[in-house]
Amino acid sequence: ARLGIRTIVNLRGERDCGAYRLEVRSCRETGIRLIDFQVKSRAAPLAETIRGAEALFRRIEYPMLMHCKSGADRVGLMSTLYLFLEERRPLAEAKRQLHWRFGHFRGADTGILDQFFERYMAEERQTGIDFFAWLETKYDPEELKRSFFAHRGWNFIASRVLRRE
Repeated sequence: ARLGIRTIVNLRGERDCGAYRLEVRSCRETGIRLIDFQVKSRAAPLAETIRGAEALFRRIEYPMLMHCKSGADRVGLMSTLYLFLEERRPLAEAKRQLHWRFGHFRGADTGILDQFFERYMAEERQTGIDFFAWLETKYDPEELKRSFFAHRGWNFIASRVLRRE
């Protein structure tokens, strides 16, 4: 609140744990709006999630802070979407939010998020299709899931060494 944050977006969703209850209480006491918007970090994003993120960015009060557990994958996905959808940055630039320097490893299961954006960018280069038109007419999350293969070594590093589960 001292930094002027008006909204906190919890990307893990509502949870029954002490940390979440403290966050709810702290936000209430400081007048910060808390929004629970659950995002998956190891699954192909759903069109409904992307549309929900677009609507979320339009309705929240800024400045806002987004968080998940590690700030790498879910926050990387949502930061990419924010830069691309709200700030109209080129997707190749916005996608840099999914980077190892932030703790995101494209070779692990979380790399499916990279694949999501890369599929669109390839289709857009070939056909010029708009992002939401692609999302609604061409994108197949099940096919993306079937075609994506993570590397066990990267999964080991991400989940065991860095303790990001």
